[in-house]
Amino acid sequence: MNTYIYARVSTERQTHDSQLLELRDYCQRRGWTVQKEIVDTASGSKASRAGLDELMKLVRAGRVNAIVCFKLDRLGRSLAHLAQLIGELTRQRVALVIPSQGIDTTSSNPAAQLQLNILCAVAEFEREVIRERVNAGLAAARARGKRLGAPNRINAMLPKATELVRAGNGIAAVGRELGISLGSAWKLVRFARASPAER
Repeated sequence: MNTYIYARVSTERQTHDSQLLELRDYCQRRGWTVQKEIVDTASGSKASRAGLDELMKLVRAGRVNAIVCFKLDRLGRSLAHLAQLIGELTRQRVALVIPSQGIDTTSSNPAAQLQLNILCAVAEFEREVIRERVNAGLAAARARGKRLGAPNRINAMLPKATELVRAGNGIAAVGRELGISLGSAWKLVRFARASPAER
């Protein structure tokens, strides 16, 4: 039984430790030898991830019998992507085992397949609800007149650029002084030379 563990976290501030500990323990209880632990630090919405790409390459090479994962959303949150992954695993006769959600396709089990399909749909629904809430929050903030996103670098550098232009510096000198590209320096110089009304 060539078993591979897959774990994923979304950010560098998180660790894979708790997922890996639980999955190692599960494999040990079932008497499975883990060939490799493959991990990713990336958003689940990304279809291409270094670890997942490596795992699927092994699957296609016929070197994997089972994948043990902490939760279905660790593989991916998009219904289309999950369906594609599950379809490929099924074609390659690779079992998917998710202990925390009671999913185990190591044997022909229609109930597990049904649960897998339902959980895919639920994971996608949950993601859409979160996206909807975020978009509603952003719309409400805009309606209140709140400016969103990172501060505009051009505006932040404008006072210094104006000072440099008044001192007789050209575009290249402004760019060097502020550590920016010639294109950005050109914009700053143009703004610095314009009257407040023209800006």
